[in-house]
Amino acid sequence: MENHHTHLAPDFTLNALVSAPVNVAVLWGLLGPGGFNNLPNILPAVEPLFRVWPENLPDPTLFLGIRPSHQTTARFQTKIEKMVDLTELMENEVFMAFASYTTIILSKMMFMSTATAFFRLTRKVFANPEDCAGFGKGENAKKYLRTDDKVERVRRAHLNDLENIVPFLGIGLLYSLSGPDLSTAILHFRLFVGARIYHTVAYLTPLPQPNRALAFFLGYGVTFSMAYRLLKSRLYL
Repeated sequence: MENHHTHLAPDFTLNALVSAPVNVAVLWGLLGPGGFNNLPNILPAVEPLFRVWPENLPDPTLFLGIRPSHQTTARFQTKIEKMVDLTELMENEVFMAFASYTTIILSKMMFMSTATAFFRLTRKVFANPEDCAGFGKGENAKKYLRTDDKVERVRRAHLNDLENIVPFLGIGLLYSLSGPDLSTAILHFRLFVGARIYHTVAYLTPLPQPNRALAFFLGYGVTFSMAYRLLKSRLYL
């Protein structure tokens, strides 16, 4: 029988198989009911095993005459390189610190959306006619289309988060990948997260000025500081 499969060695035929009945029986059990017709289908799945086969053991492909194709080997090597890059990124302490504080600040921003919805429902204050349909019809429903100071405060605090957190995410990511000192980077991240949380507390309580203004400018200054350090150390213009 001739070999028409690119996954097999050019000179491989069924006659090249070890004739021992046990080997043939084991191979037949692996291939399944389709017999040797399934051989090309299972090769892509088992080829990664050949890459990690111990060097002190015989090549597992010898008894079948199997050789991974050049394209399959190249794809596998590319995947390995990507996995190595991802592993190195996950071992970057600055990046992991950025990821941790980013998770905290994004969770806080998500809370603002929930708080806005909570105050709208509890105070029966809506911005769209369809939202208040469950509280009345016609002219009776229009009285719920109004503004409320508490709702507006939460909404404005949420908008202020968007204006400040989005730039922090972009600049902070680039900054964390630029190789900064770990302690300096963590100080930036902590100051920003603390400033944004305090800004929200000052906005919703509300606390007298300049509490909110100081929190705003502190967070803004942290983002500007990271941008300055990034441009100073990695400037390509």
